Parts: sequence; C-alpha cells; structure tokens
Amino acid sequence: MRLVTFDEYRIGAWETDGIHDLTDLLEPVPPFAAPYRMNAFIAGFEGLREQVQARRMSGPAIDIEAVRLRAPSPRPRNFLAAPRNYVDHGAEMQGSLGSGGGTPKDLGLFVKASGCLAGPTDDVELPPIDDRRFDHEGELGVVIGRAARGVDADHALEHVFGYTLVLDATMRMTDTLREERTMRKSFATFSPSGPCLVTTDEIPDPADLTIRLWVDGDLRQEGHVRDLIVDVPGLVAMASSVLELEPGDLIATGTPAGVGPIHPGEVITVGAEPIGRMRLPVIRRAW
Repeated sequence: MRLVTFDEYRIGAWETDGIHDLTDLLEPVPPFAAPYRMNAFIAGFEGLREQVQARRMSGPAIDIEAVRLRAPSPRPRNFLAAPRNYVDHGAEMQGSLGSGGGTPKDLGLFVKASGCLAGPTDDVELPPIDDRRFDHEGELGVVIGRAARGVDADHALEHVFGYTLVLDATMRMTDTLREERTMRKSFATFSPSGPCLVTTDEIPDPADLTIRLWVDGDLRQEGHVRDLIVDVPGLVAMASSVLELEPGDLIATGTPAGVGPIHPGEVITVGAEPIGRMRLPVIRRAW
C-alpha cells in the first residue's frame, strides 16, 4: 500500500486512479493536531485494516496533481539519521568533503530536527550564506510502525511500518566553522520526504531497494541498500537501544557516494522503486 499525507495533513491511499481519502477513519482532531494524524493512523492501523482496504476499492479518487503532498510522516517524535553508512561515501568524505572517519558502528546515530521535513515537491531553500557549500544526500527513510525498545536486529523489521525517501541536504563545515551536524542538516526544508510511504508487505526486504539521485537530469548518486554498513535491522536495533521508538518515527539510513553541491535554480530528483520520485527545485531562501 502507498500512503500519503496531503493538503491540510489529510491521509490517503494512493491508487492507480488517484488518492482515496482515509482521514475520516480516524477520530477528528483540532487543527493544531492535524500534522500528527499519520502517527495515530500507523499506531491504530491493525484495527483500521479492513476499513482501509474497503476504502481503497471504493469511493471517488482525488487527482494526485490536485493536492499538495506533504512528508508522509510529517511529525516523527524521533527523527534519526546514520552518518557515513556506505563505504564509498566514507571514502569521499575523507577526501574532498571533509576529514575524519567513522561509521554508525562507532559514531552511532545523530538527531535531525523534525521541523526540517518538507514535502516531495517542495522547494529546497538554501539560506543566504554565500561562503558555505550545500550538498545533496539521497537516502532511504524507515518509518516505525510499533513501539520498539531494546529490540534485537533479528526482530527489528517487525517494528517497521514502511519505507519512504529522504533528501538530507547539508551545509558543509570549513576549516574554521565546524557547527554540530544537527544544526548543519536541520535548516527548514532540508529534509524533503516522500512521495509516499510504502508498507512493508510491498517491500519485505529493504535491502532490495536502490536509491538514485539526479541534479538537472544528471545521475549523481546510485546506492544499493544491501551495501549499507549497518543495515536497516541494525539501525532500528541501535536506535531502540537508546530510546523507545514510536509509530511514525523516522530513520534516514545514510547516503551513498556521489554527494555534491547544489545551487539555486537546479532541480534535485530522488527516486527508488516502488516508492516513486521526489522532484525538488532548489531556491535561495527569502529570510
């Protein structure tokens, strides 16, 4: 199943004929709580499964071009990410992109602010800092389906609800300016996600996925998830050993080699089948 969050944080199933709105299957919420609907939907999915299946097969569909897609899980309580989780990306970081080393095996995970999430067709807004380099990093996103606390890798995928795409845009350090990773990767709009959330019944083994990223049609990154240094089960186990993961939480699995600079006026495309593609114009931020 392909799920989307759209317009004012409504929830839908994306079928061949368009989006089938599932929002009214949940209890009504005040406007301020609307961004958290997907968390509640995921947490209660087993009880809604039959109604969801019926809705997918009936009722009018909304044209996908008529809605604004949001990040599929727009308000994760925990948004975590893996640094240098491909050998080839680690090698390029030690070369032209920075110094030092390490992988999630010894660095662990880092936190990204959930406020930097954006939709799969939104602009990536680069702040007006002329002397800094901004880079693209295409990644797989893992969305948690049920609470996970201290789970082992052998059972970690039982706690995953599905998969999406994430762009991890990054402001690079310099020799003298070396902000924390969380700050450099958490500017507003720096993590578009989508276009949908594909449930695990359609992706039983995330290692089969291939993540690709283009800039203005030029293929810059191509990474096979099977080549992760710490695989998806290992990342979920690692995160759950630190804190309890909750439905809707998001883990970005790391980016392959090919990371490069982005500039206003360019268009980034991130894709993986069967998740789909994000198309992300890059602009200069107005504030």
